[in-house]
Amino acid sequence: MKDSSTFYQLFCSGKKKFAPLIDPDKFTLAGIKKIARLSKEACVDFIFYGGSLLTEDNHRKYIDVLKEHCQVPVVLFPGSHFQLNNNADAIMLLSLISGRNPEMLIGKHVVAAPYLKVSKLEVIPTGYILIESGKPTAVSYMSHTTPIPADKDDIAQCTAMAGEMLGLKLIYMDAGSGASNRIPLSMVSKVKASVSIPLIIGGGIRNAKQAREISQAGADVVVVGNAIEDNPGLILKIAEAIYS
Repeated sequence: MKDSSTFYQLFCSGKKKFAPLIDPDKFTLAGIKKIARLSKEACVDFIFYGGSLLTEDNHRKYIDVLKEHCQVPVVLFPGSHFQLNNNADAIMLLSLISGRNPEMLIGKHVVAAPYLKVSKLEVIPTGYILIESGKPTAVSYMSHTTPIPADKDDIAQCTAMAGEMLGLKLIYMDAGSGASNRIPLSMVSKVKASVSIPLIIGGGIRNAKQAREISQAGADVVVVGNAIEDNPGLILKIAEAIYS
């Protein structure tokens, strides 16, 4: 595996960060350009790119447009090995450590490894933890896994600690796309206190106030996807709330 150094260090800077999440199935080319321009204006730290299920083969074009209009790292957040693209800068190699589906723990990674070995993508091993959000989400359905209950802070803590001990470089706790509820602030705080690696939080964050609260609770990186699909201007408001 390549050395995770260049882009990974941006996650570890200690500064609170914001990453819009782009599901390419949800955007037109014009919409991608708008997101890129707003992200540049807001000085976001990353653009995360991917989804649980992609039906359109537009990766290369959309990623090129993002990089043309916003010079921040484009980091793949892949739902499967079919979503790999060498035009991005880095990839979070997600191991779904909250579930017990071997395909999501290691199986898909074995298939992707030969491609990643020769690609220019920086590979960042990431422990992905799915948290119950009030309703089934695309990721729980597609991954055949049960989320950690939202009131079980101790299970989330121990899962994150195990991920760090296994050598994973990031912990990504997610309520899932279209989540009814965000991850409880108490869980964010307790998990952050239990690990020394960067903590990413996404899912169910709908406005700047919620993003700021998640950041203050301990998230190193706040991720917002669905809300900016409906209202791209939220990128500016969320960035201001987090960076202030």
